[in-house]
Amino acid sequence: MATARISFQIGEAPPARLDKALARDVPEEAALSRTRLARLLEQGAVIIDGDVATDPKAKVKEGAVVDITVPVADESHIGPEDIPLEVVFEDDDLIVVNKPAGMVVHPAPGTPSGTLVNALLRHCGDSLSGVGGSKRPGIVHRIDKETSGLLVVAKSDRAHHGLAAQFEKHTVERYYQAVVYGVPDANDPRLRGVRGVSFESGNIMKITTQLARHKTDRQRQAVLFEGGRHAVTRARIVQAFGSPSVAALVECWLETGRTHQIRVHMTHAGHSLIGDPTYGGRRKLSEKALSSQGIAAARDFGRQSLHAAVLGFQHPVTGETVRFEAPIPDDMRALIEALAAPRA
Repeated sequence: MATARISFQIGEAPPARLDKALARDVPEEAALSRTRLARLLEQGAVIIDGDVATDPKAKVKEGAVVDITVPVADESHIGPEDIPLEVVFEDDDLIVVNKPAGMVVHPAPGTPSGTLVNALLRHCGDSLSGVGGSKRPGIVHRIDKETSGLLVVAKSDRAHHGLAAQFEKHTVERYYQAVVYGVPDANDPRLRGVRGVSFESGNIMKITTQLARHKTDRQRQAVLFEGGRHAVTRARIVQAFGSPSVAALVECWLETGRTHQIRVHMTHAGHSLIGDPTYGGRRKLSEKALSSQGIAAARDFGRQSLHAAVLGFQHPVTGETVRFEAPIPDDMRALIEALAAPRA
């Protein structure tokens, strides 16, 4: 395997631990994340003043000479596939795509091909400089198979490291559009009795719970108030449908990003997503409130009506603040138009 050698010196007042000193002083152009450095330490690829170093907790002195042997990124074991992609933005370090509903993000035992990663390997080709030692796209977040919308993917280790840090700190701007049963309004007395649900000014519903994998159904997430992972979702009404209103287009945004977060949170609040096969069920809508066209559209909608519409973050290499938008896809637009159609 081809390798590259990186040499540098430990600077003044080094941290007490070797791994932290390496992460601080390794040249930025080397694009070695802390995780990658830890792996290289384990592999015996780090030499300090002529001696192999493997203990991340070891002390290191100022001026110590560091030599790291880094394997050149090898080809991914995942195969490239000629699958059309809607690219919203691309440069040497990252790519933003508008994923269609029905596409899985990453290969798994049930979906070994036809995924976004397969498509990106074909699209990016040699422009992938290597993430984690392999020429593959760096997936820092995902959206569900049947959710459409925006995803950012790293093409280089430095971008992967920088994007992952932003997602971990919850500084990434993410807005979703969803069509839900009912109308999440502060004037609804039922919502005042739902634990974890509150309202902020501007009729913004805030849902604060813990989330964890369901005890008996491993494909689902469950709302908890002890244990699990902290999760916060906000939602506001964009458009209500029916007379009286029985469904709504809502804008949701994430303070945290957990698996199925919007879907399970909106269900917890009593406003599950139309078409959601896992959490939504098939709720009957009043024929007195909607047109027959609207009732049929909601009944027959084939996926959870959820679209990742806005994605904003700080570019991990240039430092520029970037923001992207993707319009509502045709199937959701048709659903909205049908729900808004007047009764005959």
